[in-house]
Amino acid sequence: MGLFDFVKDAGAKIFDRKPKGESAEEQVAELRKAAELLRFAQSMKLPVQDLRVDFNNGVATVHGTAESTAIKENIVIGIGNVEGVAQVDDRMQVVTPEPPAQFYTIKPGDSLSKIAKAYYGDPMKYTVIFEANQPMLKDPDLIYPGQVVRIPAIES
Repeated sequence: MGLFDFVKDAGAKIFDRKPKGESAEEQVAELRKAAELLRFAQSMKLPVQDLRVDFNNGVATVHGTAESTAIKENIVIGIGNVEGVAQVDDRMQVVTPEPPAQFYTIKPGDSLSKIAKAYYGDPMKYTVIFEANQPMLKDPDLIYPGQVVRIPAIES
């Protein structure tokens, strides 16, 4: 659990870009964004019980119970990789905890094989990173600067 930083202006575009209005209108807009984030997280089809997302001023707070740390991390990263989300406050519980993965923010010129070489010493282990980030990643060649991915620990 904790607070994770993301690149607010990078990621999936799921929010309507409407100008801010009065305070009550801003609150309604934040509630709408929370509902959109929840639908987005549910569309990942990861097994999380009692999933709930709150959103306030660029911070998404995520609640629920995941079966594993990997599932929890994928929910956190999926929500964090939405444009307009600057931070994710992880309040999720895990049924079967395991060591957490490292998070890596994609830079211009990066590829999963380049990242795998840096973390694992073997560019062919890019598939480990790709599989660890599904369903968020659909293709190992479709990553973008500012996107955050999980880098799981592996045994040598």
